[in-house]
This record gives sequence, C-alpha cells and structure tokens, in this order.
Amino acid sequence: MKIYWRHIPQANNSYAALSAACEVHGYNLEAAEGPRPDVTCYSINSIDERLYRDEIAGADCITVVGGPHASACYREVARYADYVVVGEGEYTLPALLFAIEEGRDPPPGVATAAGYTPARHTVLLDGHPPFSAVKGFIEITRGCPFSCGYCQTPRLFGRCMRHRSVDEISRYAARFRDIRFVTPNALAYGSDGVHIRLDRVERLLRSLDGRVYFGTFPGEVRPECISQQALDLIVETCANTRLHFGAQSGSDRVLRLLHRGHTVEDVVRAVDLCRDNGLVPVVDFIFGLPFESDDDQRATLDLVRMVTRAGRAHIHYFMPLPGTPLKQSRPRPLLPETEKILGKLALDGRITGSWMDHEIRFFRRTPHL
Repeated sequence: MKIYWRHIPQANNSYAALSAACEVHGYNLEAAEGPRPDVTCYSINSIDERLYRDEIAGADCITVVGGPHASACYREVARYADYVVVGEGEYTLPALLFAIEEGRDPPPGVATAAGYTPARHTVLLDGHPPFSAVKGFIEITRGCPFSCGYCQTPRLFGRCMRHRSVDEISRYAARFRDIRFVTPNALAYGSDGVHIRLDRVERLLRSLDGRVYFGTFPGEVRPECISQQALDLIVETCANTRLHFGAQSGSDRVLRLLHRGHTVEDVVRAVDLCRDNGLVPVVDFIFGLPFESDDDQRATLDLVRMVTRAGRAHIHYFMPLPGTPLKQSRPRPLLPETEKILGKLALDGRITGSWMDHEIRFFRRTPHL
C-alpha cells in the first residue's frame, strides 16, 4: 500500500513527527504535491482548510485528514474526507493505516461519516521519535495548563504538560548544528507549567552541543516565567539574541477575560529584563478581541509602542478558532488611530505580522528567528 503526505508548508513539523511514528510500524510517508493513490494524508488548520477542502473531496484515493481544524471540526471534515484523525496522531495514524490495509474498522480516535469513538490513549513523547528521515524541530513538551480563550493547544493536547526526556532530546539534537524546539513554553520544560523548574531547564541546556536557540519561534516563553535567573541561563548557554513571548493585550481586564494567567506588569518587567540582558524582546499582540473596548485597544497600542522602543512586536488580528471558548465570537474593528500607528510602525520596521488579513499573516514568512 502506497502512502503519501500532502505537502503543506505549515504542517512540515507534523510531517516529520508522523512520518517517524509511521516508519516504526513499517509505513513510509512520501511527500506529494497532490492526492495520490493508495492513501494521501493531510494536516490542516483553520486558515488553510478552505484551500484543500475541494481537493480532498474530489481525490481519487483514500484520504486521511488530521490537524487542529480537523480535530476541532471532525464531523464537518468527515463529510468530505474518508477518515479524520482526531487529536494526537503518533499512535492513531499507524493503527488506522494498518486497519485500512487489513480492511478493518478504524481504531478509536478516528472519525468517519459513520461516527466517532474517542481515543483511549495519551501519547508519551519518549515513546515516539520527534523525527526520522524527514527532519523537523524537536518537540520537547506537549500540553498547556492555561486556558487562553483563543487558543487550541490545551483543547488538542490537554492541560497536563508532558515532556520528552533530556536523554532523548540530546540524542536527536546531536543531528543538528542549530538546535530549535517546539514547545508551548520553553521555560516550563520539566515542570507542571505553573511552577517553573529552572534546574531541569538548566540540565537540558547543558546537555546539548551545538548552537541552541531557546525561547524563540517555534518554542516561545510566557512573560511571567522570565526572570533574571532564567536570562542568566539563556545568555550563558544559548545562541539566540532574541526572546519571543506573548503579551496579547495591554489591558489587564482583557487578560483576565482571556484567562491568560499574567498581567501587563509581567510583560513590562519581561521587556525590561530582556533589554538589560542584551536580548531583543519579540512580543506577540492580538488586536480586535471581541470584548476589547476602545480604551483597551488604546492600552494595547501603548504597550506595542513601549515594546518597540526596546524590541519588536508581532501583530495578529483576532480570529475565532473552532474548539476554543471564543469560537463563536466576532472580532472588533480596529480604531482608525490603531491602523495609522500600526502602519507607521510597520514602515519603520518595528512590527511584523498582519492586522487585516489572516492569510497574509499566516502564509508570509516573517523574521521570528
């Protein structure tokens, strides 16, 4: 049985991880630019789903679809795909491929037009290689204890953090000269995500040889985790000159409604600490949140201007994602003054991202690294 992986650039790391998981079971996933028989696998998100929906529906092969959008909207996706892998795929995808090959019913964790039985397992990261023949970033942590209203991560992977062991990370990191990680919060490595264990972060960082980029895209940190001790460790052991973290809003009221778990003061302190330690802060913001007042939006704009005096800001426009508490919400329009100031900051090279078109923001490469 020939199995292909539909090449979608935004899903490259999923390809690396799932290709490795399937390879262990004797299945090789070959990249393809379109659907091909016998089986073609897709990983889609809520921005690119519309680009591939018709292709999947009309494919002259068996189609398997996973990813954040498919997991959140599996009933909808099962109307045009043969199989939908819901949630984590390292165990479920190889089990599904075996079922297809043997002509059996799909395993738990797979939805079809006939129905869905939830998976009965949780993926342990050490049980599956982060990559194999297809190289990708090393995922060191999965799950997030926070419940930000706009975010799919805790809904996909749960609120209990799971970590790959230092020995396994070191083994795969040895294949890179430049080492980068996938994690919802790099400084939470080895912890429950709330009570930071810098001793475990230090053990990880000191186990690695090569140029380590820690706390940068695609493995950012949270602002309240940034301390002098943490920055001392990063400056001493890592190669990055930037630290990437999310502020999202300049209003404490909005942060509380988002369930972000930090304050504006945490963001200001993190920016100051980065500046004092020679690191450029790269800070994420979301404009147009549904409960954002004009004053809240102005407060966020003020914080963006403060950040860009010491570093860079990356701007998003709120998009309601399926499977999140804010999935039914509508974004607020930007104030004229917000559009004007963001435009000027962009022309000055002090901000990146897009605050008008989600697809521009998503598909255009921006200098996070």
